[in-house]
Amino acid sequence: MARALAQLRAEIAAIPEQRRYGRVAAVMGMLLEIAGMPKALTVGGRCDIIARDGRRLPCEVVGFRDGRALAMPFGALEGIGLGCRVEMSAGVSAVFPHRSWLGRVLNAFAEPIDGKGPLAAGTAAYPFRNQPPPAHSRRRVGEKLDLGVRALNTFVSCCRGQRMGIFAGSGVGKSVLLSMLARYTASDVIVIGLIGERGREVQEFIAEDLGPEGLARSVLVVATSDESPLMRRQAAYLTLSVAEFFRDQGLQVLCLMDSVTRFAMAQREIGLSAGEPPASKGYTPTVFAELPRLLERAGPGTGDGAITGLFTVLVEGDDHNEPIADAVRGILDGHVVLERQIAERGRYPAINILRSVSRTMPGCNTEEENRLVSAARQCLSTYEDMSELIRLGAYRRGSDAKVDEAIELYPALEKFLAQGKDERADLESGYAGLAAILGGRS
Repeated sequence: MARALAQLRAEIAAIPEQRRYGRVAAVMGMLLEIAGMPKALTVGGRCDIIARDGRRLPCEVVGFRDGRALAMPFGALEGIGLGCRVEMSAGVSAVFPHRSWLGRVLNAFAEPIDGKGPLAAGTAAYPFRNQPPPAHSRRRVGEKLDLGVRALNTFVSCCRGQRMGIFAGSGVGKSVLLSMLARYTASDVIVIGLIGERGREVQEFIAEDLGPEGLARSVLVVATSDESPLMRRQAAYLTLSVAEFFRDQGLQVLCLMDSVTRFAMAQREIGLSAGEPPASKGYTPTVFAELPRLLERAGPGTGDGAITGLFTVLVEGDDHNEPIADAVRGILDGHVVLERQIAERGRYPAINILRSVSRTMPGCNTEEENRLVSAARQCLSTYEDMSELIRLGAYRRGSDAKVDEAIELYPALEKFLAQGKDERADLESGYAGLAAILGGRS
């Protein structure tokens, strides 16, 4: 009750004593110049533009130029012209999550878009751009987490509170892998952010991939590809704010975001429109400043709750060293690489075990588990090194005992790594299956 009263007092104090108005002085692409109230606005501040037909268009201030505020809209600019009235927004850049949001689908403003009625509001405000817990007061990552995917559980083990990236080109199966993680991961709550997603795939993901049981313990935040860059960026912020709320309730939260690349693209559009100089491949410096601010919000909290973050990264042209992939890989606690060549030969999920890394391994495994994983990796690596000669028929059996062993075990290991979309695999069965394949070779 005391916290709610303090929040109410803060909101009342934030109400301005007088209203200030400005006018639209110029329209350039997605950017609006606002005259008449530059001293009343701040970067990141909100304002509403009154269109010719009376529609209110929310905007965010992204910079200043020649005594005028530069604003970007959250919606379409139709009906906006020179002289349109601009009002300062009384709203706060925060959200008030509630436990009843489970099973609901929201837009970037935390408004329901599933037709199930209004949302209840919680008492605590969570800013869209919240700060992560202080590094010195955070707990360490917890015990091993069962992701329900055999290849990940065994070779790229993830702990509670860890942050992992799923790196893949388009059409390699990362959305299907994400749906498997959403259904099978052992967590209390799932918060899913679909950032810049194709509009037709949203209902497919909810009905087919997530299903009624998965939706019941999930909150979905959706911003489709046709929405403004501000909406796409804010949807990513909202996803983490909702996850932080459930983490602060002492729950184990799985945060899935598809994709970080589209968040970066939205920030690039905003930066370029505001006149920021392009840096690497057109990405502006603020993109590389915003990525750690977003991703660092996932992880262990100061209490019992933790956010385990799994973020997809869409690598352009299958180049895993492109700027966003390279930056995200350096921020997260591990990366899962999906490879097109593996998908083309029909093995799903198309995870390249040799290129995937979890930074909590081998510390989270027992000695026996580490021996099994190491032996399997060596077999796969030996086979990949000799794969061209083997396929051409240039290798003769008996030339090298290790290569012979790799050729013998490779089909069983490939079958072990393959998993159907509707198949769940737990931690124990994964190591037991690997031990059965390797026999006494570990």
